[in-house]
Amino acid sequence: MESAADTIRRIFGDSNRSLGAEMAETTSRYEQLRNVSFPKPDATRFIAVANQKGGVGKTSTTVNIAAALAQAGAHILVIDMDPQGNASTAFGIRHNSGEPSVYDILEGRLDISEVKQRCESFESLEVVPSSIDLSGAELEVASMEGRTYLLKHALDAFLERSDEHYDYIFVDCPPSLGLLVINAMCAVNEMLIPIQAEYYALEGLGQLINTIGLVQEHYNPVLLVSTMLVTMFDRRTLLSREVFEEVKKHYPNIVLETTIPRTVKISEAPSFGQTVIGYDPKGIGAVAYVEAALEIARRSPSVLAAIESKQGEH
Repeated sequence: MESAADTIRRIFGDSNRSLGAEMAETTSRYEQLRNVSFPKPDATRFIAVANQKGGVGKTSTTVNIAAALAQAGAHILVIDMDPQGNASTAFGIRHNSGEPSVYDILEGRLDISEVKQRCESFESLEVVPSSIDLSGAELEVASMEGRTYLLKHALDAFLERSDEHYDYIFVDCPPSLGLLVINAMCAVNEMLIPIQAEYYALEGLGQLINTIGLVQEHYNPVLLVSTMLVTMFDRRTLLSREVFEEVKKHYPNIVLETTIPRTVKISEAPSFGQTVIGYDPKGIGAVAYVEAALEIARRSPSVLAAIESKQGEH
């Protein structure tokens, strides 16, 4: 019996550069992923997704990796720390001004259990929404005692009281290096950095790595840059391939082999209150994010061992 990939290849042709070849390859990858089992981590993984450079696919990476893992059966909590609330939008979560949000958690008015909402599209995924109210929070909490640990203390208190076990907790950070991002870095033990496949990609990376180093030195010694993901990749261009090779050369052990292509569907999905995983599940963007999520899941043993080793040193 002819597979879907073979049918597409027969109709559109088999040239390496043809649309048909690309569609056939994507269909084949999608079919392979349907039969793959995603291993669950032995302990909760706490991951902040950050890059102070805007437009690198940071929120897209957070929501689609989280959605792919939830779709594979993992229990996920996503904390939206960006005042723009784009992660909340992508999950179809209410986050109007005045609604309970992460802003109330940082200010100590509400507990995470009172704010989190379940995502309708993915049963095992919950979201702590953000709202525009959070935009003034950095100034408001700047004088508070322990201001860098507000999220950590709230998260620790919630997990201590909660009967639920989360396989992954993701924090989507704003595109800056301010107090909100520092709070996120202090609340987690892993950093996932999306890097756009473009000429200036490595320019801002040094600044981010430097900030992470300062956080490790002064606030959170067990923080680990566990993952880098190259986004907006166009395999037809030499530039994209060169950026990937350059990042791979500098950070060989943490760059995922999967790259995320530049595709309209990824940026279109949130306008429908969806992730690309739900909006266009068989498309090239969703397939790539599921492959990236699988890589992240498979790396859990080595990442958790590295974190445990760092904890042993401190």
